[in-house]
Amino acid sequence: MAKAPLDVADFRLLRVFVGVVEAGGFAAAEVSLNLSLSTISSHMKHLETRMGLRLCTRGRGGFALTEAGAAVYSEARALLSASEGFSARVAGLRDRLAGPVRLGVLDATLSDPQSRLSGALADFAARAPQAEIRLVSRPPDELLRDVAGNALDAAIGSFPRVALGLEYVDLYRERHSFFCGRDHPLFSEPDDRIDHEELRRHRLIARSYWGTRDLKDFASHRIGATVSDMESAATLILSGAFLGYLPDHYAAGWERQGRVRALARARLGYVAPFQLAYRQDRLQVPRIAALVRALAAPHGARIDVQNPA
Repeated sequence: MAKAPLDVADFRLLRVFVGVVEAGGFAAAEVSLNLSLSTISSHMKHLETRMGLRLCTRGRGGFALTEAGAAVYSEARALLSASEGFSARVAGLRDRLAGPVRLGVLDATLSDPQSRLSGALADFAARAPQAEIRLVSRPPDELLRDVAGNALDAAIGSFPRVALGLEYVDLYRERHSFFCGRDHPLFSEPDDRIDHEELRRHRLIARSYWGTRDLKDFASHRIGATVSDMESAATLILSGAFLGYLPDHYAAGWERQGRVRALARARLGYVAPFQLAYRQDRLQVPRIAALVRALAAPHGARIDVQNPA
């Protein structure tokens, strides 16, 4: 960065840069930043000039950070987070429930009747009308990473591993079954003729955030696809060429239409626990404590706030 101290314009440029990185490219950031492609490009060129560094490349190979760009992104994200924290604390002097709250959720959960998320957010919005809810959907490993790193204030999901330093509240349990599409060879096979040996002959879907642990019972080397979200898994299953897990509530509509079938549901299905994850120290911010309480309350969980600000 130039020797002159940071000014308001520099913060604006850094926010654009962080938005571009997190969206995965210039064009992908147009909606989230509410800026035109030409404006984003101009801001990025200005930032690179101010810093005297090449931050990214884009072309046929797609958007990519340079080594310097990755380092600047890390620093910029920390700087903007600190700035938001300062703004929130100042806002708290005027209205203790004003300011942004950042919540992450796992995808494909809205159709689960056990989820109380919509009602919880309505209750929070009524109690904190000046708060701004920033809701994002990400894979579970990314949710935990961002809560631990203070990029999110809380997250709801079924988590493949425990991140140290976080608090976890049990919310509900989600049933998953092993599905095939209507055009798959196993669609018409009776359940009693479907065993692990038979399934190992077919292409299976693995989820990137589980590694291959969700398929460990199959001991299969025929992983035919890897996905990071349920919609991608459903697309592959509906193609008729792949087998994989889906939440029962999410697949219910296609199942009623006869487009998918759960294979040996009693033997191959499993139950995934859903939890609310957060950092205890973040509850010192009143609006975040209010959000976490609102998310836990419909499931009968109580949140202990230690040393509130």
